[in-house]
Amino acid sequence: MSKRHVIGIAIILVILVSGITAIFLIRSGRDNPSDDTAALPDTMAPADTILPAEPPVAAIRVPRDIPVSAYFNYLDSLVARYDSLTPYPLSEHLIVRANAWIIDTLENTDYYRRMDRGQFVYDQRALTVLKSGDTLWLPGPQHAAGLLAAMKATRLDVNIPAFRLRVMEGDSTLYSFPVRVGKNRRKFLAMAGRVADLRTLTGSGEIIRANRHPVFYDPVTGRSFEYTKRDDKRTTWMPQIPWLEPALDGNRYGQMIHPTTNPVTLGKAASNGCIGLGEADAWRVYYYAPVGTKVTVRYDLTEIVAPGDTLRYNDVYNYQKEGKNPKKYASAAVFPFKLKPNICWCLP
Repeated sequence: MSKRHVIGIAIILVILVSGITAIFLIRSGRDNPSDDTAALPDTMAPADTILPAEPPVAAIRVPRDIPVSAYFNYLDSLVARYDSLTPYPLSEHLIVRANAWIIDTLENTDYYRRMDRGQFVYDQRALTVLKSGDTLWLPGPQHAAGLLAAMKATRLDVNIPAFRLRVMEGDSTLYSFPVRVGKNRRKFLAMAGRVADLRTLTGSGEIIRANRHPVFYDPVTGRSFEYTKRDDKRTTWMPQIPWLEPALDGNRYGQMIHPTTNPVTLGKAASNGCIGLGEADAWRVYYYAPVGTKVTVRYDLTEIVAPGDTLRYNDVYNYQKEGKNPKKYASAAVFPFKLKPNICWCLP
């Protein structure tokens, strides 16, 4: 037998042995009862699911399609069921932050994103956000601790003349969204019972309430409404997206942080005092700003941005021209009425 034949046979043997070894290792890994996924309760992850670096506390298989209308009740049921089983306080926000794809799915219920794809949505509440067979991971202790620390370090920063809301973690900007703010005018509001200054007020405080099931009232007329006219002149049901209420300097001004169904108004002074966001952006802000999140609403006409450039904004409320201090103005502008828990009184 020639030397060439001997070398060829040796190569074939090496390939065969390597293949048999690989098959054995793969089968051993699948059959090993100490595999991280083997002890997970309730369900197994779908084949295309990537396991987190730290073994999760549990993997939950979604049993049926969950539309927006049933979404919050379903998450509440998970918190009630698993809170006593996790080594940390479980919450809706922690579940979603540990399964970040949920925020992406909720963002894609945005009416205008759907219209860009040729999909008219009359009732956003009927859209499916969790599909039957989806897997939700409850994070391991270290993963949960990291998420909770990040949530604690998160704050909202709104600069009125910049028409901008930033989600900050420490000194880093995670997200920056265009907003609309209050009009530079006075108007009679039936719900306030008087003529009110509609300018968005400044101050520092925190989110004190999240309204996941808002009931909508026109502050001018005091009448409730269920429908909204979009920028394209089509009418739809009001979408179900949470509204956030901040208290600034210990005062509840009644100015919410909420989605607008008319994004053409973003970047303008166009509301009755509230801070309006695009629908998709409002979902992300909601999950990055749970109750207790610090909030600053300011009126700065100049800002220094990296790498040292200075941005200058228009004096939309004429404070500089009139020689007014927005902080002093805000301290005397508390609305003289009580807000009911589920009422949202700013127009969409």
